[in-house]
Amino acid sequence: MQKLIDGIAKFQAKDYQERLELFKTLATGQSPEVLFITCSDSRIDPNLITQTEPGDLFILRNAGNIVPPHSMVTGGNTASIEFGVQVLGVSDIVVCGHTDCGAMKGAMNPDAVKTLPHVSNWLGHSAAALARVKARHGDKMCADHTLEMTEENVLLQLHHLETHPSVASKLATGDITLHGWVYDIETGEVNCYDAKSNKFVPIQDWYKNYLEAKA
Repeated sequence: MQKLIDGIAKFQAKDYQERLELFKTLATGQSPEVLFITCSDSRIDPNLITQTEPGDLFILRNAGNIVPPHSMVTGGNTASIEFGVQVLGVSDIVVCGHTDCGAMKGAMNPDAVKTLPHVSNWLGHSAAALARVKARHGDKMCADHTLEMTEENVLLQLHHLETHPSVASKLATGDITLHGWVYDIETGEVNCYDAKSNKFVPIQDWYKNYLEAKA
């Protein structure tokens, strides 16, 4: 706790003062452009990775950057997505996975999380991604396939997003764009899903294709 307390004191004395006008503006409302869905992993800092300021990202975090398919059962994830899209009017949604993801390791090895019933149930939302990886590797599936599982999970959660009425309506009118990213903790690289090549490519390459498609 000492680190947190010291950090607050430093923030109030330095960072807050340097961004005083920004915080005065944010005190009366927010208008983020991006809903950023990522993992709860302590090694992931969305604002640091994207070099964004407070107010730029509407952030939703959970184990495994999972988006449960839409249902009539209300949950915090569904409510946050609905609010971000319908009320805040975000124009883009990013689902960002990451390397060395404990949730994906758990999904690949159910026995490791069998004593954690809520975790096990939650990871069931990644079952289709696991099925795809298993189909390709069968009994040879191992820890070396964690990145492949992470990428498949990002794609699956993008599909789940499309089942949410608030997202589906915006997709139908072209008012929102979905993005799949994977962040490499060790190298700092971000790879993005390119639908044309059906693979994850460096963000510099993906952005080039994205900008050409938007032109």
